[in-house]
Amino acid sequence: MAWPLFSASEVSSSPPKQAKLLVLDGSVNPGTAHYLVSNIQSAPEENYDLVVIQMNTPGGLDLAMRDIIRSILSSEIPVATYVYPPGSRAASAGTYILYASHISSMAPATNLGAATPVSIGGMPKPASDDKGKEGDKEEKEQAKKSPAPSDSNQNAMHKKIINDAEAYLRGLAAYHGRNIDWVKNAVREGESLTSKEALEIGVIDLIAESPQQLLLHIHNRSVRLPSGSMTLDTTDMSIVEVEPTWQMMLLSIISDPNIAYILLLIGIYGLIFEGYNPGTMVPGVIGAICLLLAFYALQILPINYVAAGLLVLGIALLVVEAFAPSFGILGVGGIIAFLFGSFMLFNEPETGVAVAMPILLGVTIISVILLSFVLSLAIRAKQQPVVSGREELLSEVGIVKQDFSGEGWVHICGETWKCRSEHSLKAGQQVKVVAVNDLELTVVPLDGALPPDHHS
Repeated sequence: MAWPLFSASEVSSSPPKQAKLLVLDGSVNPGTAHYLVSNIQSAPEENYDLVVIQMNTPGGLDLAMRDIIRSILSSEIPVATYVYPPGSRAASAGTYILYASHISSMAPATNLGAATPVSIGGMPKPASDDKGKEGDKEEKEQAKKSPAPSDSNQNAMHKKIINDAEAYLRGLAAYHGRNIDWVKNAVREGESLTSKEALEIGVIDLIAESPQQLLLHIHNRSVRLPSGSMTLDTTDMSIVEVEPTWQMMLLSIISDPNIAYILLLIGIYGLIFEGYNPGTMVPGVIGAICLLLAFYALQILPINYVAAGLLVLGIALLVVEAFAPSFGILGVGGIIAFLFGSFMLFNEPETGVAVAMPILLGVTIISVILLSFVLSLAIRAKQQPVVSGREELLSEVGIVKQDFSGEGWVHICGETWKCRSEHSLKAGQQVKVVAVNDLELTVVPLDGALPPDHHS
């Protein structure tokens, strides 16, 4: 008679089933990768039964994508990726993450695909659909007849990247038993599918109107985990959304190559302005902070180290120009090195990351304008007469302190100077400096200038 009471108490004391909801809205970068990977790894310890990744992404960095996929495949609990809300997409890297998930689902009016690896800052060559296979054969025959070394190297690299991406996606499809045939179209042709088309050919597992409906559809579904097969039980499962921390949000923002590059520029120009105007403090402090943030972003992004060396050289030349002006020689060299480094910094096909061309062109124009302005100021300053030091005393007017003939004392510019004159001078008489010899001045009386007691 007491057994039902004991069993009821055990059921009531069991923890409620919960699904951890992670939102990926934007590019796949080191910031979003850290957010997803850390939460997927900590989900079992926090007693979650399921991880749901709500996705809307245009793609992103290949290295960050692979980190996310590794964490999904090694997760102790199932991970369901859900392209939501309607109008969202899982393009490029998002398609790979969708294929890697234990449950792949989409909302109506969403799409996935376009998984061809390309550089964010570049445009792929237009495909010649009208020519078809015959046109492709003709192009290949012409390329064999007159091969260009640079083109052949680029084609070889492109083929390696495409083959690697296709093999990777085929492996993910085979691991979860999804459509393998469509992988070739997604990677090589950049084909995209709607949610309905993806479900019909077996690219995704299901279509759901909302996250709650997703939980209903995946109930009693079997998934493959590293520990073996598992049947999902989503009865009375609640969804808990986990917001990214401010550190993750900051990392996601500054890890964008365009933001990192802009921070680098602000830091450089802030330090240069502080160098030209010592003591201003504000541009120097802002520049130093932006420069450190840019360096942090660059050390987590895959960069070209030769380009980084050019950037460092350009910064060094600009700083030297600020403290020891060379009338543009060092400044021009610094700008040239910095611009070459900027164009090459992220320009690596395997990274998929690049600085937008409008930003690079804008930086070039602004740098040329600033350098021209600084050079014009330096040239004008060189052409003006010297107004400090020894030359400043020439033509200055002073007042004789005591009568003297030959040598005496004269009050000039708030100071008393020892002066020599070929004329006899009276106290209070105005004189003009005509020569400077160390700490002794040569003066002559001003025409018509008489001592004050003679004016009467």
